[in-house]
Amino acid sequence: MDKGLRACLFDLDGVLTRTARVHAAAWKEMFDAYLRESARSTGTPFVPFDAGADYDRYVDGKSRADGTRSFLASRHLSLPEGQPDDAAGTGTVFGLGNAKNEIVLRRIRDDGVEVFEGSVRFVHAVRRAGLRCAVVSSSANCQAVLAAANIEDLFDRRIDGLTARRENLLGKPAPDMYLAAARALGMKPGECAVFEDSLAGVAAGRAGGFGQVIGVDRVGQTQALLDHGADIVVSDLMDVPARS
Repeated sequence: MDKGLRACLFDLDGVLTRTARVHAAAWKEMFDAYLRESARSTGTPFVPFDAGADYDRYVDGKSRADGTRSFLASRHLSLPEGQPDDAAGTGTVFGLGNAKNEIVLRRIRDDGVEVFEGSVRFVHAVRRAGLRCAVVSSSANCQAVLAAANIEDLFDRRIDGLTARRENLLGKPAPDMYLAAARALGMKPGECAVFEDSLAGVAAGRAGGFGQVIGVDRVGQTQALLDHGADIVVSDLMDVPARS
């Protein structure tokens, strides 16, 4: 890590916890149900959601609503926006997003939450070194996931999907949520390092002018992370070079 950094801002899913695959599976379950019904009603072929390529390109790191819009647009589909409290499965952007959320909560409840052990060790290490830490996640379930993983007390601040809704923050790749985390810690962006596994997330870190943007490659997209704004890319946080 660069000398002079005073805080670390961590994405949750895919950086700290192994919930990125839970989210990918939930997006697939939700979208496949919608796409299958759409194909049936229009007489067009059913093309399933790809939990690898479609997840990485269109929804990873984004809010549920932004991810839903992004993927639908990739298939030249559109739906009414609806309302945030639309029933799960309603034919609106929010209705599909709420269906995806119910699937995620069910999977977390049934299977629990695994952490990346190297990431947890790294957070302990930077805290011992005197750096402050925040978690920054597009998920409205961030607090529940941290609690289920038993790592909630490692972070000084939490900026999540609920914060974004309350404070009207734009989601990643806009830098708003990371900038809010820096402010919450009393830091300037240049004093903070951003840790992200999503393309939207590293783009947000670069757009916000943060001191260092560290990509975490869990799925073989090192070059894409660099292209979107990562200064360096590691496969495990314990591989991040020590401060000089």
